[in-house]
Amino acid sequence: MLFLWLYMFYSCAGSCAGLTTRGSPAPSRAAPPLPPLLPGELGEESSLEEQRSAPDAGSPISSFFNGSGTKRLPQAIIIGVKKGGTRALLEFLRVHPDVRAVGAEPHFFDRNYERGLAWYRDLMPRTLEGQITMEKTPSYFVTKEAPARISSMSKGTKLIVVVRDPVTRAISDYTQTLSKKPDIPTFESLTFKNRTTGLIDTSWSAIQIGIYAKHLENWLLYFPIGQILFVSGERLISDPAGELGRVQDFLGLKRIITDKHFYFNKTKGFPCLKKAEGSSKPHCLGKTKGRTHPDIDQEVVQRLRDFYRPFNMKFYQMTGQDFGWD
Repeated sequence: MLFLWLYMFYSCAGSCAGLTTRGSPAPSRAAPPLPPLLPGELGEESSLEEQRSAPDAGSPISSFFNGSGTKRLPQAIIIGVKKGGTRALLEFLRVHPDVRAVGAEPHFFDRNYERGLAWYRDLMPRTLEGQITMEKTPSYFVTKEAPARISSMSKGTKLIVVVRDPVTRAISDYTQTLSKKPDIPTFESLTFKNRTTGLIDTSWSAIQIGIYAKHLENWLLYFPIGQILFVSGERLISDPAGELGRVQDFLGLKRIITDKHFYFNKTKGFPCLKKAEGSSKPHCLGKTKGRTHPDIDQEVVQRLRDFYRPFNMKFYQMTGQDFGWD
């Protein structure tokens, strides 16, 4: 009986399919639904095509095969500054169980904006409800178009800027370039348009990045000052737990990252994690961090301090913080 039943079932299935073919045309398959995005994830610049091409639907099947959670656009971004301590801050924050962050710098809002928000979102890690998605790209802070683009994505995005004594930052920037291009001119020759008159060359990016007040003015056209947290690169070294406490408060996170997570590496000269994200071993930043700076003519250093002083004072007034660079 069982074999007879199976024979009848498959015969019927084949004949029914044939009837459909010979009779009215078979109904076309419905197009697959667009991947769902969370409310407010796509800004005004998003198109239907962007949504359709979004590669990561948060369906149960997708979650089953690719890991639990949903890819979301970042709610917080470390926007700057280069050689300020952004990598250290990101690595420290990733210890927090409610922070999920991209390891590499996406450079979406400065170099890859034409790829669209769906492409950007696909770079993000999956997050569960209550977790924060983050990324860091230090060049955003000095990119003129970045504030408007981030605001277009979400006006509620929380922004973090890690700042450092602009003179020390410039020397660190130069040191990094020198390690890759040993034949570049000296720091002193690049600093001045005219060494005799002492005119600083503000077109040199190593100098230009440190004029923080100028760049901040651009961001304040799109974001209120209260939506931007300014982290001291110096205090991130001397008191990492204290600065991380401020960051956790700003992000609305429970203060989980504390003194117990850090130890000071005397060789490198900055704090390291006792246990990195997903590891039970101590972790220090790579060999590219903590390079020894070349000796710079102290007269040049003083000229730079004099140059930056009025910009620093304005920056202190704008942020309500004295970073003690003078």
